[in-house]
Amino acid sequence: MDVIPAIDLKDGNVVNLRQGKLDQTTTYSDDPVGMTDHWVSQGADRLHLVDLDGAFEGIPVNQSIVSAIAKNYPELTIQLGGGIRSAEVIEAYLLAGVDYLIIGTKAVDEPKFVREMCKLFPGHIYVGLDAADGLVATRGWTEVTKFSVKSLAKEFEEDGIGAIIYTDIKKDGMMRGINFEATEELASSLNVPVIASGGITDIGDIEALVENESLISGVITGRALYEGTLDLKEALALATNR
Repeated sequence: MDVIPAIDLKDGNVVNLRQGKLDQTTTYSDDPVGMTDHWVSQGADRLHLVDLDGAFEGIPVNQSIVSAIAKNYPELTIQLGGGIRSAEVIEAYLLAGVDYLIIGTKAVDEPKFVREMCKLFPGHIYVGLDAADGLVATRGWTEVTKFSVKSLAKEFEEDGIGAIIYTDIKKDGMMRGINFEATEELASSLNVPVIASGGITDIGDIEALVENESLISGVITGRALYEGTLDLKEALALATNR
């Protein structure tokens, strides 16, 4: 199972939002490239980047930072979400060195877009499904739809996506534990990999996920790393040596 540090970008800084709320932002660094270097030095070989400004505005905003990270760490596997809403944006990021592009709001608004992108960029498209009580939330989690996570995930699986990134927004940034039940239920209903996100608190959460690593292929963690309640080296060792 992959343990994937998250770097959420807002106004050029590394931040974390509680439950996706802009008025509950914690800034951890003004140097995203330096933060990447820190996680790589701790053993990370994969990174989860989110252009939060892009998620809210609908277009890439922090692309220069993303490109700098990809250029400085060519061996690092990078998955990126936030403002990914056109083929041109996807192509530009792939050329810049990003490995996987995560489609969120656009996937819900225009499901056929996912199918088209999977055909144009096979093996490089993920879908991010963010949920509140089992229903998908979009536009930086400001709108909750009527669509269930499971039904949309099955649809995108048929389109040929590489993975689903599942986030429980009521858990995200709260450091109160991950929603194991919902994550495992989703993963058991799909054949594509599911990457868990939202609520990781400490090594106990990693241990619990490792027990079900046949279902869950990876976990994204942000605030727990930045607050020091989870040690990345310890988490990677546990996930790798299992």
